[in-house]
Amino acid sequence: MSSCSPCPPVLNCSSFWTGKPPIYDVCPGVEMNGSIKSLPQVKTEATRKELLDYFDNTWTLTEVLFDGLVSEEAYYRRPYHKLRHAMIFYYVHPAVFYINKLRVSGIIESGIKPEIEQLFEIGVDEMRWDDLHEGNHDVWPSISEVHQYRADVYRVVREVIENHSLLDDKHMPITMNKPTWALLMGFEHERIHLETSSVLIRELPIEYVRIPAAWPTLIVEKMDKCSDENSMITLKKSEVTVGKPTDWPSFGWDNEYGTEKRIVRSFSASAMLISNKEFYQFVITGGYTQERYWSKNGWAWRSFRNVKAPAFWVQVGPSGLHQYQLRMIFEVIEMQWDAPVCVNFHEAKAYCAWRTEREKSVMPYRLLTEAEHHMLRDGKEYLSNNGLRNGSEVGVTHSPANDKGFYDVFGNVWQWCEDHFHPLEGSTPHVYYDDFSVPCYDGQHQIILGGSFISTGDEASIWARFHFRPHFTQHAGIRIARSEYGNPACDAHQIGNINSYETQDMLDTYLLMHWGEKHQRFDPLLAAHIAFPQVAELPIACAELVKRFTVGKERVIDLGCAVGRTAFELATTFSEVVGIDYSDKFIDAAQHLQKYGTLEYTRKDQGMQRTALTAIVDPSIDRHRIRFEVGDACSLPLYLKDFDAVILANVLCRLPKPSICLERMQGNNGLVKAGGILVMTTPFSWLSQYTPSNYWLKDEKNIGDILTEFDLIHQEDVPFMIREHRRKFEYIIALATVWKRRSPSVKN
Repeated sequence: MSSCSPCPPVLNCSSFWTGKPPIYDVCPGVEMNGSIKSLPQVKTEATRKELLDYFDNTWTLTEVLFDGLVSEEAYYRRPYHKLRHAMIFYYVHPAVFYINKLRVSGIIESGIKPEIEQLFEIGVDEMRWDDLHEGNHDVWPSISEVHQYRADVYRVVREVIENHSLLDDKHMPITMNKPTWALLMGFEHERIHLETSSVLIRELPIEYVRIPAAWPTLIVEKMDKCSDENSMITLKKSEVTVGKPTDWPSFGWDNEYGTEKRIVRSFSASAMLISNKEFYQFVITGGYTQERYWSKNGWAWRSFRNVKAPAFWVQVGPSGLHQYQLRMIFEVIEMQWDAPVCVNFHEAKAYCAWRTEREKSVMPYRLLTEAEHHMLRDGKEYLSNNGLRNGSEVGVTHSPANDKGFYDVFGNVWQWCEDHFHPLEGSTPHVYYDDFSVPCYDGQHQIILGGSFISTGDEASIWARFHFRPHFTQHAGIRIARSEYGNPACDAHQIGNINSYETQDMLDTYLLMHWGEKHQRFDPLLAAHIAFPQVAELPIACAELVKRFTVGKERVIDLGCAVGRTAFELATTFSEVVGIDYSDKFIDAAQHLQKYGTLEYTRKDQGMQRTALTAIVDPSIDRHRIRFEVGDACSLPLYLKDFDAVILANVLCRLPKPSICLERMQGNNGLVKAGGILVMTTPFSWLSQYTPSNYWLKDEKNIGDILTEFDLIHQEDVPFMIREHRRKFEYIIALATVWKRRSPSVKN
């Protein structure tokens, strides 16, 4: 197909607001029926013609999407949640990005209109669901001005592609250390915003949108309920490698590069994405009204928004009838029960908790990890619902399953992952866009994988790693997973049922254990005539052992940090403190304490009687030194290594195979650096429901047989107590050991 004429593929402005079909130039990707599709991602060795075609296709996709806004007012309309700018920002921002990055790379010398290039340069990344941004309609230019600006940008970029000497054959292929990388970056940046803008349009009131003439056809399947059983498929233990090779012949974002090798234990995952029908059961059985299914932040978000159903479900009639239609990007249609549900991370996690309870599953349902998503892949190309082959998500079995039996590993809707967004080992920010990924390595963004129906270019590639805050809605859904044996968390903070550590009662118990004063834990009225045992405060005792024996004072990691007291105590000594726990509720509480310094909770006294208490962080502690993350102590990313000290407080005897965790302390990617220490406490309270009996460790000698690069330098007994209520405590005597890792030249 021939490339477009120099006139940019924009809408015919004379008929823009009349509702007549828009007029486009004939561009690559426009089908014979007039609908638009995405071209495959352009290669780094592409010719000028191929680069022009890809640019025109990219540009036209944006124009088609925004043709769905019916009026000027729609351009200036803020989304209902007020967490993003008005739509006009997202129409102009990709064009501004081309100019700014081409200037940064030195390909062009000056901009077009400085005031627009400054105003539309940076978007919004809200911190919380209630971090609202009040827009100012007056700051935005007119529609005619932005049409003219986009037309000017189009001509500049086209001129670069057609004539710049760095695109001569002798300078090809394009690599990330060449100025022309900025051109590919502009293409893929615009394609990211094609997707994110489509979500914002899907959130607008229906009267503000229309179906663009060139929008791909929706596949509407008339069925009451999907009939296929969503079975769980088991995958065996395996090793996976994450990361895009630097010589791969296409553009990649900085977070895609680097290498992360992970050992993935046996797990099972649902063959299909969770459908609207499956999620409907969560809705009608009160899933949105039962706090026990939600994390602390998730419940706060749900309550703040008064959410009762997924964002794209349109209620029909009284709420008690639970009758819904489905909002697509540009229209409302009958509910597509077979289509995958679109939810945010909080909703996805609540569904997993509900499903666990409903099925009385011994192993809790959860979301996939990034490494597990790689295990679902079969290495073959399948016809997926991405690249705008369809104008929306389609049924969960519409596309064929891969050789492993999984549907929609790629395409249809993104899949929320358990992992926080993080860099791969060896990844470095690109000089042209050094703040693309780095600000989001903050423990506040969740990874999404697989792409959606509107993912194009790099977003639709096998290398894509994207991220959003857990309260943000995308074209993203759920694939459930569960571990096949033992405790998937490798976490010790469980008493009784394997899911108990996610309950509010357990959270309150640990907040009291970590943050309660002595008079709050031991009833003064009873203490007047009963001698309570003299015991240590375990979180503080662990911190004191670290401070006593460590030499380096730069980095420390607390595995199984619970609600964080030890981490806060260590922030008085160490420059960087990392706290990791598998429990969402525990990490939510620790992060709240880090941000605000206080957290209210309740103490159980007896019967239904409870007392309100407040956990308070010492104001002298520098809370910015700490980072809390949800993570699996048995399957940590390899970029976590070389710490001056590691803490394992009462974790060992709840691991399915303790040696896995202990072996991670040493070796080339050891958590503990040479000369560093491992502080460990354990009561050796082994239970077969957590650890097969053949993996039980009897004493410190068994531990030393595994820690072959360490010397035992200290041990002591540490008694402590966990309060259940004012008259009932659990008395525990933990063995505390301190191990020092030898330098490589020292033999045992």
